Amino acid sequence: MIAEARKEGRLNVIALPPDWANYGEIISTFTKKYKIPITSDNPDGSSAQENQAVRSLKGDPRAPDVLDVGPSFAIDGANEGLYAKHFTRNFSKVPRVMKDGRGFWLADYYGAVSFGVNSAVVSNVPRSFADLLKPEYKNRIALNGSPLSSGSAVAGVFAAALANGGSLNDIGPGIDFFAKLKDVGNFIPIQATPQTIASGQTPITFDWDYLNLAYIKAFPSARIRVVAPSDGLYAAYYCQAINATAPHPWAARLWQEFLYSDQGQLLWIKGYSHTALFDALVKRKAIPKALLNALPRYSKAPKFASRAQLTAARAKIATDWPKKVG
Repeated sequence: MIAEARKEGRLNVIALPPDWANYGEIISTFTKKYKIPITSDNPDGSSAQENQAVRSLKGDPRAPDVLDVGPSFAIDGANEGLYAKHFTRNFSKVPRVMKDGRGFWLADYYGAVSFGVNSAVVSNVPRSFADLLKPEYKNRIALNGSPLSSGSAVAGVFAAALANGGSLNDIGPGIDFFAKLKDVGNFIPIQATPQTIASGQTPITFDWDYLNLAYIKAFPSARIRVVAPSDGLYAAYYCQAINATAPHPWAARLWQEFLYSDQGQLLWIKGYSHTALFDALVKRKAIPKALLNALPRYSKAPKFASRAQLTAARAKIATDWPKKVG
């Protein structure tokens, strides 16, 4: 596999910001280890844009070889025939609920929705979703993308639903919460990025805890505080998939094997995320204590939506979000 991948001479990735779950170091380590350069396209792209790139760039050497998408988008992509089957050597060790049994995708890492707060701009750090409705947070709150296309934004709406009388079967109260945030002037329709967080343009963001934790070191002057909201603890994983018409199919498979090796898993953990093979690594005592101690801790077990619940939630968002939030 390594020899064939080197013959192809390149790997194309998409929607992998270098500060997201330590992807910067993961990419550089892969290139150094296998002597295969990586082209990284549209690093801030959404899961929907990743699948669209597979469709629109079919047959183009610039097409993405591999994808990292939210689970509902992974399900759609597999059912549409966008992905190739591949069973990594550690496939059997990934929990059953975190993979496609046919081999089209498997979960890679997960985190919980958190508030990332630029405390250099926001003096009183919110602790709950109820706090976010206070007038002191006017023009302060943003999502990482639109829930119409972004898996992380969908997670933010799910967390809001759990905090406001909804459930994994009813995301409606989460949509209503964001409509209320908009009505009181607290929600701003700007996609949060590391730059907007650091500058204070989006000083309170809904995002994965592993991202917000990484910003603490990245932006010391912003004095980032990370809060797991007391009233809505929701978690979700992302999924790895290989483009069915990948221009570099061997490199794509080598990438996936690398990610699910101990080395790849530990690099994700270094980026503050829990991985698909986390429990297996803990059982073997393969994770250094320093990495374990740096991971986010939860006061209670976060809730994960099932595939059916995600599909229903996306349908509800597609109908109600444009009307209620815009």
